[in-house]
Amino acid sequence: MDIIKLSQEIIEGRILKRNEDLSFFATENLDELCQAADSIRKALCGDDVDLCAIINGRSGSCSENCKFCAQSSYHHTGIEKYSFLDTDMIVADCKKHADKGVHRYSIVTAGRDLKGKDLEAACNTYKRMNEECDIDLCASHGLLSEEAFIALKESGVSMYHENIETSKRNFPNVCTTHTYEDKINGIKLAHRLGFNVCSGGIIGMGESFEDRLDMAVSLAELGVQSIPINALMPISGTAYENLECLTEDEILRTVAMFRFINPAARIRLAAGRILMENSGIRAFNAGANATITGDLLTTSGNNIDKDKEMLTQIGFKICC
Repeated sequence: MDIIKLSQEIIEGRILKRNEDLSFFATENLDELCQAADSIRKALCGDDVDLCAIINGRSGSCSENCKFCAQSSYHHTGIEKYSFLDTDMIVADCKKHADKGVHRYSIVTAGRDLKGKDLEAACNTYKRMNEECDIDLCASHGLLSEEAFIALKESGVSMYHENIETSKRNFPNVCTTHTYEDKINGIKLAHRLGFNVCSGGIIGMGESFEDRLDMAVSLAELGVQSIPINALMPISGTAYENLECLTEDEILRTVAMFRFINPAARIRLAAGRILMENSGIRAFNAGANATITGDLLTTSGNNIDKDKEMLTQIGFKICC
C-alpha cells in the first residue's frame, strides 16, 4: 500500500468503505502511517485543537455489567458512590474550566439512563451553565428516551456522548445488559433531534485489530463528529483487572487508522494517555486533534495548563 498516495486521495475526497480490504492498517510502517494521518488532519481539520472536560455527576451502583467499568454494581472496586451532585458545585467547576479556555464541558452519570428527579436536576444544572458559563455543553447519561433528549436540548446541551465501545461482533463480550443496537439507536435518535454526537470506544479489551477497524468504520457510517479513543486502564475489581495495558505503538496505530477512516472528525484522546510518553504527544502528530483534559483527571495524565503548553509547542492553536 502506498500510504502517502492514499492519504492524498483522502484529502481529495476519497472515503474508505466497509467492503474494502483495510487490513494493511495493521502492518503498515508505523512512522509513515502516523505522518500520513497527520497530513490528513492538517489538510482537513487545520491546527485547531478541541479541549473538553468532564465531571462525574452521579457515581456508582450502575445496573449495567460493562466489564471495564469501576462503577458497575457487578464489580467490587471500592469506588465512591453518590447521588446527583449539587448544582452549585457543578456550575463552579464548569466556570473554572471555562476560565482556563476549555471548549466543552460534560456531566457524566453512572447508570443505564437518567430520568425523574435526577434528569430534572441535570436540566436545571445545564440551564445555569448555559446562562453563566462561556462554554459549549455536552451530556453523557446513557440510553435516554426521546423526551429526556428534548429536555437536555432545551436546557442548552448541544452534544451528546454515547460510546459504542467496540465492534458489533465484540460487544457481547464486553456487556450483556444492553446491546450494540441500543447504542446505535441512541446515536441515531440524538442526531435526529439535532445534537452533535461524541462516540468512540475503548481499545485494549482483548479485541482484535479487525474489531478496532470495524469500530472506526461504524463511527464513520454514523457520521460521528467527535471520536474519543480510550486505552483501557485495568481497574482492580473489574472483569478486566488482569489484562495487560497496550503499548504506545498499538495506541498510535489505532489513532492513525481512525484518522484515515474518519478524516474530518475530532479524534479525541481520552483515558490512557498516561500509557504514552509525554501524555501522548506523538498521538497528536498521528492524527489526534482533541482531548479530554482537567486538573482533577487521573486517566489523562496531564492538567489543563500542561496540555495547552504541550499542544501549543507542537503547532496547535488553542482557540476560544
